[in-house]
Amino acid sequence: MKMKPARYDPDWQRKYASMLATPDEAVARLRPGHRIFIGTGCGVPMNLIRAMTRRGPELSDTELVHLLTFGEAPYTVGEMRRYFRVNSFFIAQNVRDVIQQGLGDYTPIHLSDIPRLFKSGQLPLDVALIQVTPPDQNGMCSLGISVDIVKSAAENASLVIAEVNPNMPRTHGNSCLHVYDLDVLVPVDTPLLEVPEIVPSEEARQIAEHIAALIEDGSTVEFGIGRIPQALMKLLVGKRDLGIHTEMLTDGIVDLVESGAVTGMRKKLDRGKIVASFCLGTRRLYDFIDDNPLFAFHPTEYVNDPAVISQQHKMVAINTALQVDLTGQVCADSLGEHFYSGVGGQVDFNRGAAKAPGGRAIIALPSTAEDGKVSRIVTHLTEGAGVVTTRAGVHYVVTEYGVAYLHGKSVQERALALITIAHPKFRPQLLREAIESKFLPADLLDKENKLMGGPRDLRTTMLLADGTQIFFRAIHPTDEPRIRTLFYNLSQETIYYRFMQHMQTIPRKQILDMTYIDPRTEVAILAYLPEAHGEEVVAIGRYYLDTKTNRAEVAFVVQDKWQRKGIGTFMLNHLIKIARRNGISGFTAEVLRTNRAMQAVFNKANCKVRSQLRDDVYHYELDFE
Repeated sequence: MKMKPARYDPDWQRKYASMLATPDEAVARLRPGHRIFIGTGCGVPMNLIRAMTRRGPELSDTELVHLLTFGEAPYTVGEMRRYFRVNSFFIAQNVRDVIQQGLGDYTPIHLSDIPRLFKSGQLPLDVALIQVTPPDQNGMCSLGISVDIVKSAAENASLVIAEVNPNMPRTHGNSCLHVYDLDVLVPVDTPLLEVPEIVPSEEARQIAEHIAALIEDGSTVEFGIGRIPQALMKLLVGKRDLGIHTEMLTDGIVDLVESGAVTGMRKKLDRGKIVASFCLGTRRLYDFIDDNPLFAFHPTEYVNDPAVISQQHKMVAINTALQVDLTGQVCADSLGEHFYSGVGGQVDFNRGAAKAPGGRAIIALPSTAEDGKVSRIVTHLTEGAGVVTTRAGVHYVVTEYGVAYLHGKSVQERALALITIAHPKFRPQLLREAIESKFLPADLLDKENKLMGGPRDLRTTMLLADGTQIFFRAIHPTDEPRIRTLFYNLSQETIYYRFMQHMQTIPRKQILDMTYIDPRTEVAILAYLPEAHGEEVVAIGRYYLDTKTNRAEVAFVVQDKWQRKGIGTFMLNHLIKIARRNGISGFTAEVLRTNRAMQAVFNKANCKVRSQLRDDVYHYELDFE
């Protein structure tokens, strides 16, 4: 659909006739040895690219600089490789082969730093080939769906040749160039390149579910590239007052905005605006953003500035990775020694989100690759793999098996957390390798069959009478320090009632037995409050199945200051529901005669209850119907 005539000057070709040229006439100004910038994404000027390629034999030693590009790359085919050498800041599929063969080049760099390369003269540009809208009555041309580093390139190149296309959306924000900042205008009327919305895999949907749980109402969100961020958009339609500050927009933003989830009213900067720098989508997206004041497109030096990102309210950055090692190093741009994509804006947004008030920096990846043959969680990165986000800078890592929070954690805690979200078939191997690498102590070797991240169906919440929300989830090995902290916060009376003995300390073996669960016979859950530093555990509960009787012994403990609020009753009934689903016929429990509060919890259980006093201990039997 073409732009409405009212939005650009209908007489522009007559006014600027001296600047007009055909694609072939325009590229006649290129010279051998030029460094030529090509516009980004779906805004690549394909007519100029084809015309330039036709001149290939006359343009020896030409360097082509660009970010992520889509569509044809004829300058990488056959003999054109003799005349044009690619230098990409982010490797797309259309140039990946030529770069991996060593016939092109890759410049690893934070996206926010690229404009400075152009402006400082460190990477001077002779020519910029870009695409814009027709000029309006004031002579302003919009860069439309590709502002990112294109604006800086156009402002710093010696020669700017622009395809002028009425099919390019006019975007608001800092997205315009004056017609006299361009040197050659090439009128075209061709459809923009389109990238259809990716159908997310089941793995991507599961990962997105974990991420969605980390995004609170009022958060400002950045969506990286790939299936996972796109799957996430569909899960955020029930949120409220979300803000968007992101490099890239895809078609998913249309449904998210139309659902009412996005208002941007809690953003600290650009309140009420969706901020982005480029689009990868279809005509549906392009029509939606066209002259839409809700959107503000800005150059990369603003959108990717960590200082800007860090000012946003509850900034959540979601980026993807190819591998993560057990110390937390994130590889996102290479498969071993083969360059695959790029650094992009991962570090910019990771740093910014980590510094933002209430911010969360998330790295997401499927647990396996190559149809499940290879684990993406690895003890050591593949030889030659590049570290994009360092172990010191990583916060959340998410796979389809759960969430690992690594920031401020020791190597041992990191290794355990990452093993529990790896694919189950690789966990025993990762545990053995971690012990061999001295990341974990040898006494964990016998726990290799108990490395579970916790089933998702154990999660639930309860609302206390005072409005406090308590969360419940499965216990997993990384909870060892939390359970230790809970123990030392218990009164001696509560310790005696739970363990039926006085204990000043708790042996590490006992803590390990509480955190490493045999999924065949045990279920263990904890109740917690989300805190800025992680989670405050307020209660733990578990049952152990006796396979001979099909009954399970149940036990739980509630931190003293949270007792008499209904948490114990709720936890017991939750465990009963889980046990019933697992086909267990009943519970048994031992309660001291003086522990009247726990007796009351069992007597009110949602099942048939029998008890018998034996030597100052009540023996309870709970029968499930």
